[in-house]
Amino acid sequence: MDEKPKRYIVADFGAITPLRCPCGFTRRAFTEDPDGVATVHVVEIQEDARVHYHRKLTEVYFVLEGEGILELDEESLPVRPRSCVMIKPGCRHRAVGQLTMLVTAIPAFDPEDEWFDEQV
Repeated sequence: MDEKPKRYIVADFGAITPLRCPCGFTRRAFTEDPDGVATVHVVEIQEDARVHYHRKLTEVYFVLEGEGILELDEESLPVRPRSCVMIKPGCRHRAVGQLTMLVTAIPAFDPEDEWFDEQV
């Protein structure tokens, strides 16, 4: 009997190695999914978070812990736990404050789609 393919993927964020990103440190799940539908990240915001944007990705930020500000196209939006914001392609953004975010990237995150106006 052939085994039926699974139509789900499970992630254990505790087992995912954090990576440095423009916002701080991220743990990214579902990056190996060949369909590339979406990825989910847990991001710990750091003081040196950089303004950036994506040309293709839409991101949904959901605040898990902390309070702070989302800078969105030069506007400041206060956020706290359970705040949720959809950030569309082209929107310059960064988070400021002691925050832990759940970020969903649609389609799946692509490191080639991180853009910066300033040079570092």
